[in-house]
Amino acid sequence: MREIPIRDEVIRLGQLLKLAGLAGGGGEAKAIIADGVTVNGEDEARRGRQLRHGDVVVAAGEELRVVAHA
Repeated sequence: MREIPIRDEVIRLGQLLKLAGLAGGGGEAKAIIADGVTVNGEDEARRGRQLRHGDVVVAAGEELRVVAHA
């Protein structure tokens, strides 16, 4: 599991995918989400889904955990 630190309290799913290097832009993020993404074990299809510290995202074969930036 890879930890992705964020600066603010929340980050949108599409932004997280870009920050993690899985997507180069919004279009790529949309395609990844269309292929299937889960947030905390539940299917998620909204690119604008807000994520917070501790949320776990599985996308493109990777498991990502949102963590607060130190």
